[in-house]
Amino acid sequence: MQQNAPASADGATRIGPDKIRNADPARPLVCLTAYTAPVAAYLDPICDLLLVGDSLGMVIYGMDGTVGVTLDMMIAHGRAVTRRARHACVVVDLPAGTYEDGPEQALASARRVMAETGAEAVKLEGGVAIEASIAALVTDGIPVLGHIGLLPQQAENGFRIQGRGEDGARQVMEDALAVERAGAFATVIEGTLEPVARSITEALSIPTIGIGASAACDGQILVTDDLVGLYDGHLPKFAERYADLAGTIREAAQRWADDVRTRAFPGQDNIYAGTPATKE
Repeated sequence: MQQNAPASADGATRIGPDKIRNADPARPLVCLTAYTAPVAAYLDPICDLLLVGDSLGMVIYGMDGTVGVTLDMMIAHGRAVTRRARHACVVVDLPAGTYEDGPEQALASARRVMAETGAEAVKLEGGVAIEASIAALVTDGIPVLGHIGLLPQQAENGFRIQGRGEDGARQVMEDALAVERAGAFATVIEGTLEPVARSITEALSIPTIGIGASAACDGQILVTDDLVGLYDGHLPKFAERYADLAGTIREAAQRWADDVRTRAFPGQDNIYAGTPATKE
């Protein structure tokens, strides 16, 4: 039986996977990544779903990809996000190497994540190849968000758009149907040709969440650091920069540095004034 949505630190109940599954198709799901408590607090009132993605390997730790992210890292960041999330459904990625060996390994990893973070669900990359593992998690009461199309954990030779040609389109569709069949409450479609992502959305009874897929998907997700201009790596075609926080941070740091060098900082408001004790 599916677990109830966990309560947040102040007793509020966050959105559960069932509500995501049964979302109104006319109101697209709004989803973003969150890796830290403050960012979770900022995004939580706005989003339906917050993903603690293994993209933190690149965004937070400066890795070249997601391979190398550990389960302990995901749990630490997942715990930080759930501490501040009050409204949005929190989903934590299972990183590469923690579920591919089969249902037993997937169960052990997912149980740790759920027990140690208080998240609503986990996310696994793949379709047909991991159908049995998704089904095992769902049977165990662990909600699963699928992830098909471009699979960053398997992109050893670079990120390539999926769904090209009849065989490519058929493979992504088969993965989508496998994820649905296994019991996932929704699935991410990443880096997939628009007509293929549209066809998958029309074919599935569970919501699709697009990232470089189609406007026809039932929701959209982006890496928050791409959205606000904080990530200094490559900005994918499918991302849109809505702010330049990196520039704001640089400007603030430069102004402070100038004040330090001219001794304008600290000022009287920044120090603890008082009369020191004197010896009699």
